[in-house]
Amino acid sequence: MESRRDRFEEVAPGLIEPLRRFLARRTDPATAEDVLAETLLVCWRRVEDLPDEPLPWAYGVARNCLRNAERAARRQERVAARIMAVDPPREAAPEPDGDVRVREALARLRPEDADLLRLWAWEQLEPAEIAVVLGITANAASVRLHRARAKLEDELGKTGRPAGHEESREGRGP
Repeated sequence: MESRRDRFEEVAPGLIEPLRRFLARRTDPATAEDVLAETLLVCWRRVEDLPDEPLPWAYGVARNCLRNAERAARRQERVAARIMAVDPPREAAPEPDGDVRVREALARLRPEDADLLRLWAWEQLEPAEIAVVLGITANAASVRLHRARAKLEDELGKTGRPAGHEESREGRGP
């Protein structure tokens, strides 16, 4: 009976270059190498499942690993966009005190709301993950996050403006 290691060492050399070419045609070089490593790891873990002709099976694994990598990259882009919306870099901020404005607005919120927003924007957690942290349901986390974002927007809108209604100058003399 052939051992797992023997089977993998027999099959892996014939998979590496075809998989590398397969991935190189579908993504950037760095992602291709990461996905190749992940594909080979799956092949190692599932060496008992490898068919007699393993390359097509390995292509399927590589395709799934590439999809996972692309989903992860999209999630990272969405998180970066969220962070930019809540805490833009100084050079992109319309005002030089953009970071201060966000911190001040967060400080005016209830501590629970500020913590919820920090978990979402700075720790990059989804509502379901926030729910685990806070010990609440995912639905409750989603609703609270929505409300906290609205409160933060309202606080950011107040910054730099006097409190109350704008004074009307209509009908008054100079």
